[in-house]
Amino acid sequence: MSAITSRTVGSPSAKALDSSPASRFQLRTFLAIDERDAFIRMAQTATGKFMIFVAAVLAATTLLPWWESALIVSAAMAAAQLPKLRTPILFTATWMAAFLEMSLAQNHILADINIVLQQEKVLTWSATVLASSSLLVVMFGSWLAIIASRRYPQSFLAMRPLVTLLIVEVIFLGLSASTVTQGPVRVMLWSMLVVMTPYVWFLPFAIMDQRSREPSPPLLQMALLRPFWSPAYLPFGKGPALLRKTLSKTPLDLTITQLKAIKLLVWSNVLFGMQTALTWVGEQLLSIPSLQEAIDAFLNGRAHPIYRSWLALILEVVTYSLNIALWAALFIGIARLAGYRLPRGSWRPLQSRTLMDYFNRFHYYFKELLVDLFFMPTFFTLFKRHPRLRMFFATFMAAGVGNAIWHFFYEIRLVATLGLANALESFTSYAFYCVVLATGIGLSQVRANRGIHPPSTPLGRVTSFLFVWSFVVGLHVFGDESRNHTLTERCRFLASLFGVF
Repeated sequence: MSAITSRTVGSPSAKALDSSPASRFQLRTFLAIDERDAFIRMAQTATGKFMIFVAAVLAATTLLPWWESALIVSAAMAAAQLPKLRTPILFTATWMAAFLEMSLAQNHILADINIVLQQEKVLTWSATVLASSSLLVVMFGSWLAIIASRRYPQSFLAMRPLVTLLIVEVIFLGLSASTVTQGPVRVMLWSMLVVMTPYVWFLPFAIMDQRSREPSPPLLQMALLRPFWSPAYLPFGKGPALLRKTLSKTPLDLTITQLKAIKLLVWSNVLFGMQTALTWVGEQLLSIPSLQEAIDAFLNGRAHPIYRSWLALILEVVTYSLNIALWAALFIGIARLAGYRLPRGSWRPLQSRTLMDYFNRFHYYFKELLVDLFFMPTFFTLFKRHPRLRMFFATFMAAGVGNAIWHFFYEIRLVATLGLANALESFTSYAFYCVVLATGIGLSQVRANRGIHPPSTPLGRVTSFLFVWSFVVGLHVFGDESRNHTLTERCRFLASLFGVF
């Protein structure tokens, strides 16, 4: 199969350290605590485990609320140390974290519900109660979906889980955006929509797992629906199949995995520090405008010098890339504490030599979601007699269509603030971004399948780096997370960077 479906991206397996004197002073040797016998022995003691716990909580607290850091680290280490109780611990921690997020307003869901409460003037209702009630419905509905797909493996739900869930999502979206539903009815529909949306990207993996030879028990499937280490819209660790495969089997494997977790959690803090420092230097010391400010200045006839606009764009790409990498490191680090030796979420993207390689390296678990839910169904269904078209179209469905759908539902709140038509219109630029990105990756995929690879000479590596990252930086004009400028305005700004306007 093609490289887009590769499962090998991630941290390499541990290797024996070179015992020569010169190697002992290398940075990698100094940081390789998961390969040193002394550290491994210490980590297996009660004192060592306590030190791992404290270090993990401190590292996580930099990016998460203190209560959430303590909860997820405690749950991860408890599940790892008590394998017979792993399932109930994971289940309790996952759903406790979900309900606590609702009640403590640690995500944007309550704000999204309050928007519609104010629009419909239903001010006596509690957003917290609505969110928690909707979460109970999602929890019970997910259980029924898993049981039904196990009992009826040939049903449409079991065979096309994502399509089924997207249909349900679109129905709720249409009803909540319609003028037919008003007042309390619209509030309840909207609450269900925003609470259900993250689980649309987790539940298909649990349903697909029912077709495996030895699927995980339903209770464990429920425990892995938006697990406590992945409080996002993206499944870090995907689903039960990968988690079963990567679970540490022996005490030694567990210890090494947890030491790797500490390294990754520390690395997330290093990345956060780099991002903070770059932002401060750019904004405070060098007075580099944000990308949005640069576009606004250009549109208002007060364009910055071209070099400053380029600096604004490059700084935006760098800080965005660091943000992706640091959160991936945090989430995977917590999962490793629980004993799952999962691949890294972002693995040396600067070494990408092709657009396909960049797609694999930059945001691994997002790529995996698109591969499993969009690439695979398309690849095994369409254009079987035309292998190149088959590969290109499947890649386009993943990196283009799937990418656009995921991001639209990620920002579903725009439907409440802008209306459905305006929300769709605001995504014109991002849709263009997806089309160009998918076309580039698809062509890169086809070239690789034909045996065309970039040169491995030093000059070839430099040329490949410049091509990939020039493409990424230039395209970011259309792919940033704001929805404030039209496609035409962004095209004009990009042209201005080359002195056209």
